Amino acid sequence: MARRRFLAAAGLALASAAAARPLAAQARIDREGLARVEAYLNALTTLRARFLQVAQNGASAQGTALISRPGRMRFDYDPPEPLLLVASGGQVLMYDRELRQPTAVPASSTPLGLLLRPEIRLAGDITVTGTERSAGFFRVGLHRTGARAEGLLTLTFSEQPLELRQWTVLDSQGRETRVTLYEVQTGIALPDRLFDFNDPRFLEAEQQRR
Repeated sequence: MARRRFLAAAGLALASAAAARPLAAQARIDREGLARVEAYLNALTTLRARFLQVAQNGASAQGTALISRPGRMRFDYDPPEPLLLVASGGQVLMYDRELRQPTAVPASSTPLGLLLRPEIRLAGDITVTGTERSAGFFRVGLHRTGARAEGLLTLTFSEQPLELRQWTVLDSQGRETRVTLYEVQTGIALPDRLFDFNDPRFLEAEQQRR
């Protein structure tokens, strides 16, 4: 039970992290790299992948991640973890199937909400804190401009080909929640019902799965 509570907290950290330290300061930001990332994210319509989530204390969980842009995301944790995280309709829902307990926060106030926008621009109301290139990966640190307390999101992309592979959220105490993607598929059909938690039948179906 304690482990589940920690994983649930780590999951919500993806949705509501507090202020975090920036990516290592650099003399300049790689604008060419940012332009490639922008183009990739805006061209991304759907994504399905397996994920590994690792929290600061070493607790880990796996599952399946779904993204349907704009506006929708789902993290379905493998048993025995009873957790489900879904973003849709401007909200992020964390649902414990065992306790039948939902918790919701506005998507606009979450670090991952940046990925769900109809149009992603890494400027203006998004502040890029740094970029870093190493070992075939390109990392971007960012937060919503004027809302650093919502958390800092670091995105990691493989470069050849360019592909989202990991994100990290840091909380105000320096605790890290890291999600790594593998077996990534893009451009696939994802039914709307997978994300429609405002329909009462959605939670009824999730309760029956346990």
